[in-house]
Order: sequence, then C-alpha cells, then structure tokens
Amino acid sequence: MATPPERPLQQRPPREEHPAPSSGGGDPRQPEASRYEEPPRRGRRLTVAVLLLLLLAGLAYAVPAIVMSGKMLPGTRVHGVDIGGLTATEAADKLRDRLPGKAGEEMVVRAAARKYSIDPEKAGLEFDVVATIDQAHSGFPAPTEVWRALTGTTELPPKVSVDSERMQDTVTALAKKIDLKVREGAVTFEGVKPVAVTPRDGRELEQEAAARTIRKAFLGPAGEVELPVSVIKPKVTAAVVKEAAADAGKALSGPVTLTYAGKQAQLPVETLAAHLSFEPDSSGGMGPVFDARSAVATVESRLVDPALAPREPTFQIVGATPKLVPGRKGKGIDEDKLAEDVGRMVTEGGSRTIPVALTTVQPRVSEAEVRKLGIKEKISEFTTPYDCCLPRVTNIRTIAKLLDGYLVKPGETFSLNGVIGQRDTARGFVPAPMIQGGRLVDSVGGGISQFVTTMYNAVFFGGLEDVQHMAHEFYISRYPAGRESTVSWPAPDFRWKNDSKYGVLVKTSYTDTGVTVAFWSTKRYDIESISSERYDVTPFKSATDSGPTCIPMAGQQGFTIDVTRVFKQDGKEVKRETKKTVYKPETDLKCVPSTTPAQDE
Repeated sequence: MATPPERPLQQRPPREEHPAPSSGGGDPRQPEASRYEEPPRRGRRLTVAVLLLLLLAGLAYAVPAIVMSGKMLPGTRVHGVDIGGLTATEAADKLRDRLPGKAGEEMVVRAAARKYSIDPEKAGLEFDVVATIDQAHSGFPAPTEVWRALTGTTELPPKVSVDSERMQDTVTALAKKIDLKVREGAVTFEGVKPVAVTPRDGRELEQEAAARTIRKAFLGPAGEVELPVSVIKPKVTAAVVKEAAADAGKALSGPVTLTYAGKQAQLPVETLAAHLSFEPDSSGGMGPVFDARSAVATVESRLVDPALAPREPTFQIVGATPKLVPGRKGKGIDEDKLAEDVGRMVTEGGSRTIPVALTTVQPRVSEAEVRKLGIKEKISEFTTPYDCCLPRVTNIRTIAKLLDGYLVKPGETFSLNGVIGQRDTARGFVPAPMIQGGRLVDSVGGGISQFVTTMYNAVFFGGLEDVQHMAHEFYISRYPAGRESTVSWPAPDFRWKNDSKYGVLVKTSYTDTGVTVAFWSTKRYDIESISSERYDVTPFKSATDSGPTCIPMAGQQGFTIDVTRVFKQDGKEVKRETKKTVYKPETDLKCVPSTTPAQDE
C-alpha cells in the first residue's frame, strides 16, 4: 500500500501578549469585539436621559406658558385684587369694578394736630387702569415669569394720574386752613401804656411735598396721612419783647422838649407813643424806631422860621381853573438825627431835652409829579353853617387855614390827626365845648368836628373811600343825619383814602356863618345820597347839674338811620354802599344855678 505524501509542518503564529488587566478591568479572555462595544452604549443612554430631562423641563415650561400666554400671570394682584389668569380686558373690567370704591373714598390727612378730608376726584386724582395693567406681562411668558407665577405672587402698584391744576387748588385750600402766620414780638400802645405782644411760632404747609404725599397715599393703605408742615420761628423771643416794653415805658415817662436857636416845642407823650415802634435787629434783640418826620410835622413851625421852610407845590383856583404854584426847597429839622437822638434816649435814658439840627429839605412832591395828577375840576363841595363869633368857630377857621391847599396823592390815606396833630393854643386853637362821656365839656380845639363833618361830606360826594369815621354820640341838628363825623386826640381819628389814580386838592374857605370844603381832581362818579326814615326812636331823659363846668344841653331823641351812597357813571349805577348810624338820646341837662347858654360841637 502506498504511503501518503508527508504534509509540511505549519508554524503557529506567535502568541500575542496582552497587558495585565487593570484592577477594574474586564475579562482578558473576552473577545476583542465585545470588549470595545460597552462604552458607546453607556453614552447613548446618558444622552437619552438628558434629552428626556430636557423634554420634561420644556414641557414643564411650555405647557403652563402656553396656558398663561396672552393673560395676566397667575398671582398677579393690584391693591389686593387678584387679576391672575385674566386677559387685559378682563383684568381692566375687574379692577374698575373692585377699586373705584376705594378710589372714591375721601382721604383723611393730618397736619398740625388737626384732620382734614380730601375728595380725590376734586383733587384731580384718578386710578389709571390701563397704565396699571401695562405693568403686567400679558404675552408669552419667559421661564422665570412662569416660575414666579407658579411659586409666588406679583403685587403691581396702582398707577395714578393727577390733574396738576386741581391738585394745586386742593393743596392751596388746605394751606389756607393749616398755615398760621408767625406773630413777631412787638410793643404796641394802649393810649400811652406800652403793651408787649408775645411772639408766636408760625407754620406753613410744604405744598409741593404735600401734593406728592397725597398722590402717593391715594389707593394706599387705609389710615390718616401726615402732611409735611414747616415751623416758622419769630425773630425775637418773649424775653426780648418784655425788655423792649420796659424801655418804652421809660421813654413815655414824660414829654420830650425840642430846642433850636432859643426856641422850643414839646412832643407830648401821646405823640411819642403814636410814632414810636420797636423792630428786631440783627443780633436777636429789638431796637426803637422813631418816625421823626411825622412826629415833628405839627411842631416844626415853632422851631423853624416859616420864611425858611420848604413849600409844597400846590394850586390856586383862579376863576374856575386850578393854577400851579411852584414849590421850593427850604430848611427843616434833620429827621434822621432826631430819630437817632430819641432812640438813644429810649435805650440809654438821659435828658428829655433834645437840641435839633436843621438841614435842607425838598418838597415831598415835585412840580413834575403835581402836573401829572389830573387836578382839573371840582369833584365835590360841601358847606355846614355855624353861628358867628363863638370860640368853636375860631377852631374851625384855624384848621381850615392849616389844610387849605393840602394835596393828597393817588393811593394815599389822609389822616386828620396825622396831619394836624394835637390841637394846642400855640397854633391858635382855643378851648370850646366838645362831647365827652355824654356831656359837653370845654377842651382846646373843641368844635373842629364841624370841619371834619364838612370834609366827610366832600369825601362822600367826591366818591372817595371812607376809611375811618365815627358819628357823634348824639345827633346835632346842623349836620346831615348819618352823614357826619367826630374827631378827638389821639382818637378817634378821621381818615379817608384817595382811591383814584388822580391827585385830590383840598381847598377850604369860611365866612361869618359857615365853612366850606371843596375837592379838586378828575371826576369819576356822580353821587346820589339816599336816607332812610329814622327808626328805633328812643326818648331822652332830663337831669340837673351844678358847678362851674356845667354846660346845659337841650335834650333830643335818639334814633337810627341808614344812608346809602349810590355811585353812577354816565347815568348808570355802578355800585352802592349803605351805612347805619345809631344816635343815643341827648340828655336834657339843666345847670343849677348856672345860666350858661347851651352849646355843642
């Protein structure tokens, strides 16, 4: 048998050596393909997990976001009203329904420990629904908005619109109730007695800040709202005022005598009191201020030669036409120096005799000013009668001469006591009867109330403003009832205001039987006087008296009367004024055994 051929020997490939497995390694006997498949599978599972989480998160956001889209986010509130989940229109309707009750409620504010009510509508406050809702998100919400909507609430502040003009009117009205003017310390005089006026704090509403506070509080939490108020402190303390009053008392211990070139004139205590005041100084104290110009007006002629004194420009009436009489400068008392000297006397004491110095003095109005005053025609004139040659007539004529040609500028207030001063014998006044305490008594200057009554009627028919007048205590038959005035020193005064834009020239004249006062200016009104019947008539009483000072009185009923002044222009009534005058009955007084004839002012 044949032997098969011998196969060649096959060499075994060299054995591949693998590194030793790591501590966490797999089985080295695992097939190679299997060993390299595991990592990709783990990555895919991780990716899938992440994707699933993202999908869930997206769904968690998208689903509520889609539901919330186009609406107010859940948890959205305005002033406690929940509008979450509503469309803008629905939210607006709900707010209009729920909040107007609060918006319409009166607000209570507090200032200076007092309460005041404010009507929001009148104050121009209005709840702006549209602007309020515009603050909220109503489109497709962002994730953070969805989260906030799901986990919390959003409180939207209500928006308020303000009518600035109406708000300012409201605040101004509040200020009128709240504001208190600061009372500065002062020294006044009751006659010649100094009286200390205690200073007092003032207050002032801070209007701009108050408006902001009111606006902020509107629709806010219920309760009172405190408004800001500023305190205004007086310039001086009560202690300083008290000290100044003490100085004033020393200053009024007696008259002050002015001297010049061997001449002298006295300033009575009443004059000092009328022209002395105290004002705060820069150091927190109070110093005296003396109005020397007014104080010496009535005595200057006793110290200064009239030929040297300045002359005011005025008018003379030639025919029926006013003609300008030029003024001139002259010599007069140095008022500044006198004011300093009196002030020093008040604070430091010392002599009550003060030498005065003279200085050049200009007229108080220039010729150019006088020419522009519109003095061209007589606007009123009045005459009252008297019996010739009595002492009272001397006084009437004296005051008429002093005031003839006096010029009252536009806007100026004429004061008879301020211009004439205290009546005295040095200027020609004499004792004559005047009413005092319901009786007739002799007094220097008695009777000049007749001149005042005459001037009052010139004021009345000239259409000028009556500032201060007082009727006699009982009626005097020579005067028009309800259209007359008395005067005395230092009070009562007679004052009237030139309330026109023209000057008023006072012209006086007198005869043996009467005195006349005429006003020249530019006519504004035609005046009609209407008097009522006398009413509330009361009988007089009878009495007797004795002694050298007794002056008999005839006796007359008391009554009340109304007088109406009607102002007309071009025949048409412009306005009217009515004043009531009450007269007491005049006692029928018999003097025993005196036979002095009855006289009155």
